[in-house]
Amino acid sequence: MEEQHRTVAREGRHEIEVRKSRFITTLAPAATEEDAQAVIRRIGTQHADATHNCFAYVIGAGGAVQKSSDDGEPGGTAGVPMLQMLLRRDLRDVVAVVTRYFGGVKLGAGGLVRAYGGAVGQALDALGTVTLRRFRLATITVDHQRAGRLENDLRAAGRAVHAVRYTAERVEIDVGVPENETGEFRAWLADNTAGSAGLALQDVYVSEIG
Repeated sequence: MEEQHRTVAREGRHEIEVRKSRFITTLAPAATEEDAQAVIRRIGTQHADATHNCFAYVIGAGGAVQKSSDDGEPGGTAGVPMLQMLLRRDLRDVVAVVTRYFGGVKLGAGGLVRAYGGAVGQALDALGTVTLRRFRLATITVDHQRAGRLENDLRAAGRAVHAVRYTAERVEIDVGVPENETGEFRAWLADNTAGSAGLALQDVYVSEIG
């Protein structure tokens, strides 16, 4: 499973004109195929009067789910170049919908491929992407005497401390650990606390990294 991937930070739109035709690209993050289909349906409803609403999406680790649609354009001239652009940019968990309002000038197969692929590429350039990494939420349980120093050590090591909870007897510290570093982190924690700290690994989540 991929430990990190690139996607779009939020939904956005970008429009270009090619030989009098309007190409409106909508990009949105989509964690599941259902998310992607919901965006496609919504854009199709908003632009029901458009000539075409073509789409492409890549979902899952390693791009396990890849789908596209030409929505009435000649086969392979719209959805496929859109999908290829997403893959070329190494994007995951993203959906692209390109809405075309025909301007009266035919573009030909090559022109359509360039227009649809270019529309997605220009939208990505304009809207930007982010890199997300998979983390495990780790809850550390430690005594009061060690808690303050341990929290400082965690922050000094660049760990993402999410919460610190004090109880009458112990202190709980929630910290984000990259999923592929849990073994290394467990060893670090044991060394740093002389084996006195407890560690419980919680849910997986994704977070933006620089």
